[in-house]
Amino acid sequence: MPKNPYRPYTPNPEFLALLPEDYSGNAVNGVGEEAVRPPTMVWWAPDMESAEFGAAQQWFYEHEQPDEEMIALRAYRRDAVLSPLPPVAEVQQQHSESAWTAALDDFVQSGDCEMTGVTPLQPQWIFDHAATSLPNVVMLAFQHDYEELQHVPALRGGKDVTRQYGRAAVTAKKVASWIREQGWQAEPVTGPMTGTILLIPPAIECGFGELGKHGSIINPEFGSAFRLSAVLTDAPFAATSPREFGIDDFCSRCRVCENACPPAAITPEKKTVRGSEKWYVDFDKCIPFFAETSGCAICIAVCPWSLPGVGINLVEKLARRARRLKPD
Repeated sequence: MPKNPYRPYTPNPEFLALLPEDYSGNAVNGVGEEAVRPPTMVWWAPDMESAEFGAAQQWFYEHEQPDEEMIALRAYRRDAVLSPLPPVAEVQQQHSESAWTAALDDFVQSGDCEMTGVTPLQPQWIFDHAATSLPNVVMLAFQHDYEELQHVPALRGGKDVTRQYGRAAVTAKKVASWIREQGWQAEPVTGPMTGTILLIPPAIECGFGELGKHGSIINPEFGSAFRLSAVLTDAPFAATSPREFGIDDFCSRCRVCENACPPAAITPEKKTVRGSEKWYVDFDKCIPFFAETSGCAICIAVCPWSLPGVGINLVEKLARRARRLKPD
């Protein structure tokens, strides 16, 4: 394996000094807990003044010295988040569940997003400080520019991360507005400061892919090189099905992201997190480098699945392997 240029890594002492004493993000995330429970916000808190990691999160924003393009990209996203939604129309438009879901294809065809899916909302996805009565989640995916992503953790790569989060915010608002104009409740959920629900679990459940060793979703279409947003709604969408490609088995044997991670936060074995055995990135190791580099993203950039066109071939290769290993 090539030598990792960022190792050995020593966290910035100024950042470490801002972390709460004896406070572990891994503990907040529920590592080692056998019982299922709602998640607790640990990073990306909308209200940084009251958050345990608020001072460290504020340092994350102040440490970066963005150029004019990055400032404009962040302003674009901020304006999208703050833009008002239309009122819910008094008359509810009636469509079949399958027609509702099929209509989401229009947002893909128009280039607003690259993938859509729908799944019923599960209680364990709702942050413990939040609440919603809306039963369905519309998930939206936004593909990175792979060539730009290869520049992470430098600012150039970070710009594409911000660019896709901007698209995600705009499209979540657009989809929510469309649903409200049809007479149904809809609330956008935009990353990274989602505030209400986790985004990765419903994205997996609606068919966006499988969880990778690096803690992000992997699918054949985009690898790990995409971002998410969502819309909570009571419109009667038909759920889309989860998909499996053998990525879990692939990740158990691949060590690319594990070796590329500067603080060695990605481990070769799964963890039990809030009652579920899953791939988990060590938060306490990851967050100092993440903060120092304004988002890092090295693990998704180096993922073999993220190279355009590779995923489909890998799926076929994994399917052939599964057939060979299947007992007669």
